[in-house]
Formats: sequence, structure tokens, C-alpha cells
Amino acid sequence: MSAGTAQHARRAPAKGRRSRPGSTVPAGRRSGKGARRGTWTPWLYLAPALVVLGGLLVYPIYQLGLISFLEYTQAQVSGGAPTTFQGFANYAELFGDSEFWNVAVATLLFAAVCVVSTLAVGCALAVLLTRVRAIPRLALMLAALGAWATPAITGSTVWVFLFDPDFGPVNKVLVWFGLSGFENYSWTYDRYSAFALVLFEVVWCSFPFVMVTVYAGIRAIPTEVLEAAALDGASTWRIWRTVMAPMLRPILVVVTIQSIIWDFKVFTQIYVMTNGGGIADQNMVLNVYAYQKAFASSQYSLGSAIGVVMLLILLAVTLVYLRLLRRQGEEL
Repeated sequence: MSAGTAQHARRAPAKGRRSRPGSTVPAGRRSGKGARRGTWTPWLYLAPALVVLGGLLVYPIYQLGLISFLEYTQAQVSGGAPTTFQGFANYAELFGDSEFWNVAVATLLFAAVCVVSTLAVGCALAVLLTRVRAIPRLALMLAALGAWATPAITGSTVWVFLFDPDFGPVNKVLVWFGLSGFENYSWTYDRYSAFALVLFEVVWCSFPFVMVTVYAGIRAIPTEVLEAAALDGASTWRIWRTVMAPMLRPILVVVTIQSIIWDFKVFTQIYVMTNGGGIADQNMVLNVYAYQKAFASSQYSLGSAIGVVMLLILLAVTLVYLRLLRRQGEEL
């Protein structure tokens, strides 16, 4: 054995001792701690927002649920009578009221029509934005953002004036076109025309969010995909249904859930445009119904119970919608 070989042989055990498995344990432990620390890092960043949401959302919901189980009227608010625990008595009274069920059904149907109409108008205009030139696109965007930025009470007041039976320009234009039945026609007198009027206003102030969001998603789609579909002879509707909609499904999920929440909780438009729920409360929705029970009748516990029921309905509808999407193979 040469001197170089013997020297290498003497060095080998020392090198082996340095590479023993036991010597790598501290490094492994350090990597495990780092991994655990990494899992907590996102929550540390989210902690301030979670604290704010806890104060602004969780505590009011807790108070809402608590009041719904109590006898809480004007007598309890003023301190003239003690607050007593009623259990589910308020819910039993609410579910035993036929007016509640009529209002609940009307609210669900009205919200469904509003959501479908808002999505249809918003998506159609988003596709239109991709087909027009820069100046018309800018004008449409500014008009839509103006409608979006208008406060609900201001927009509702303007729409009431537009459809006023005596001075509204809409009736005058319809009469000018030969529709004499609209002379001095009151849109808020009939139940369905009043709901239609509120529907127009809700869609007018809601479609810009859908339009802008979907338009941003369309711009993110590779142009080669859309050009290939157009070269294959696909119509605009077919391109939307088979190419755009599947690729935009995560965005459509967001705007659909947002629209469900907003349209189900409509209050200002109904209250302003139908003067508190229409003639004989024919245009009542759950939000206005809860307001009347809580503040007009001083039955705060019943109003809170209606609020809890609305919250549960929204959660149920949202969860069912997400579950249907998951069954279709969507990753959410």
C-alpha cells in the first residue's frame, strides 16, 4: 500500500464520523421548527384583520342571536320591565305567522330574479367591452362606474322620479310612442310592476361590479384561444358558453355569491321606492319586514329572529351553491 493510499485510509474514518446520522438530527430539528413556523406565518399576517372582523362581525351576530332568545321590547329597552329568556318562543311565533312565509317566498323569488338579471347584464356588457373600440369602451366604463358609485338612496329617488305618474319622463315617452295606457300610470300601485321597478334599479346599481370583474377575467384569457374558436366558426354565444364561461368559473362563483348576498338583503330600494313595502305591504321583503317588526313595532326580539333566519338562509344557499360546483369537479 502506497503512502497516499494509507493516508486516505486514515482520513476515511474521520470523514465517516462527521457524516453519521446522529450528527444530522439537529439540522432536521431545525428544519421541522422552520416548517412549523412557516405554517403559522400566514395566520400572523391575518391576525389584525381577524381581530377587526371579530369585533365588527362576530360580536354583533352573537348579540343578534342572544336578543332573538329574549323578550326584548320597548319596555325592556327603557328599563320598565326585566328581560326574560324566552327560548325558541320568538321563532315559534315567527314561523307560525303566515305573513312571514309570504314575505320569505317573495324575497327568495325577487332575489333570484335580481341575481340572474344582474349576472346576465353584467356578463353581456363585459363581452361587449371586448368587442368595441377604446372610446366607446371608456364611455361605457365611466357610465357603469357612475351607476356603481351612486348611493342607493340617491339612485332610488332618481328612479322614482323617472317613473313618476305625473311628471316622470318614462310615461311621457311611452305615451308619445302611442302607448296610451301609460298616461298617469302608477308603477308602484301594482305589486308586480313595483317589484319590476325595484328590479330595474337593483340591476342598474349592481351590474357594474359583475361587468368590471368579468371583463378583467376575459382580458386574462389568452387571445389565441378566443381567436381559434372564432376561426372555427363559433358564434359569440358559443364562445362564451364553451370557452369563456368554463375559464371564468372561479370569477363567476365570486360574483354570483356576492350578488346573492346583496340582492337577498335589499332594503333601501324597496323602502324608498315602495314607501316602506308598498300598498298593504304587498312589496315587503325580509329586510324591510325585520325593520318594521324591530323599530316600527318595537318587537326587537322578533326583528332579531328574522335577522338570524336571513343569515341562516344565506349560509344555506351559499353552501348548496358551492356544493353543486364541487360535484361538477370545480376546485374552490
